Amino acid sequence: MLHFPDGFLWGAATAAHQIEGNNFNNDWWPREHAPGTTIVEPSGDACDSYHRFREDMTLLRDAGLDTYRFSIEWSRIEPEEGFVSRAGIDHYRRMVDTALELGITPMVTLMHFTVPRWFADRGMWRSPDAADRFARFTELALPVLGDDVKWVCTINEPNIAAMIAGGEDPANLVAYGLPDPDLKVADTLLECHRRSREVLSGVGGVRSGWTVATQAFQPEPGCEQAARDYGHQRDDWYLEAARGDDWVGVQAYTRTVIGPDGPRQVPEGVETTLTGWEYYPKALEEGVRSAWEKTGGVPVFVTENGMATADDARRIDYTRGALNGLHAAMADGVEVAGYLHWSLLDNYEWASGFRPTFGLIAVDRETFVRTPKPSLGWLGGVARANAVEEDLQP
Repeated sequence: MLHFPDGFLWGAATAAHQIEGNNFNNDWWPREHAPGTTIVEPSGDACDSYHRFREDMTLLRDAGLDTYRFSIEWSRIEPEEGFVSRAGIDHYRRMVDTALELGITPMVTLMHFTVPRWFADRGMWRSPDAADRFARFTELALPVLGDDVKWVCTINEPNIAAMIAGGEDPANLVAYGLPDPDLKVADTLLECHRRSREVLSGVGGVRSGWTVATQAFQPEPGCEQAARDYGHQRDDWYLEAARGDDWVGVQAYTRTVIGPDGPRQVPEGVETTLTGWEYYPKALEEGVRSAWEKTGGVPVFVTENGMATADDARRIDYTRGALNGLHAAMADGVEVAGYLHWSLLDNYEWASGFRPTFGLIAVDRETFVRTPKPSLGWLGGVARANAVEEDLQP
């Protein structure tokens, strides 16, 4: 068995729009319902977790996991600019209270892709006062955090957010290649992150950071510089920007091979997931090592890692391999605070709809009945033992 250090956190992650249902006041809802949209289906009721969050947290806790990452929906807290919904704030504080009551460590994400319609209509991240508005939202969220939320993520995957803002159709985010990010938007997101951290710095024991979707860019022979150039604006820049933060989140799923003309398609015959990504558990180890190096030793938190598959046994295999790689990185001195699986539930995967199933728990699309999968029990067993069996697969 490969043992993890005492105090290592084990859990799962979700995002508000992907599980709550009926977030019709944010920028994604109209995109889902626009005529001719390439998004395969709307989110609708999603998993109805807005009403069923206690059940979801209880299933997580009963399996043996101790940490739950969830996001709060800006458009529920500030549905119109300057109008604050006390009910929205109270709802998310009840989620925090429920987690604490159940003995779960909450990690709260302030922005997981979605923003209020009014913010999108005013230019979103291109607005000259975007950072002021995001700092104000952080202030509005302080009652949710209280004095007992330790882990706060300001912005989820700013590198992906900058690619979406670059005009890319969101349906292509799970297809071949990655779009060019909007570099001005990236600068604004960094300013928003830093302003948000300034607000959070005055709050009790909050430790704040942002999460980066690490892509494990790998060069073909002779393409080392091309891989560095391609990867820097899509990955490394955001890790470097996290220097001095309390922690940095790594969200790793697969790798991207770079040839002389850019990213290569996954070769025929190679195992892929329901998102079309290569089955590559080692992506987690590579992402964690890269984050540790690029940030100059900022503590790492694995905030997402998982596999979209209908074969739950394969999910367990993937996660075992990923955790073996994570352990190897930690044995070499990389400081990692915890591991959060993506996702707790089979949820709404943006432009791909409900087809890609990442969850440790299945959700009936009609009744919302939750059915834990064997992978939930397996990961809970890993958490209880604080150890994973060694993967002897080649």
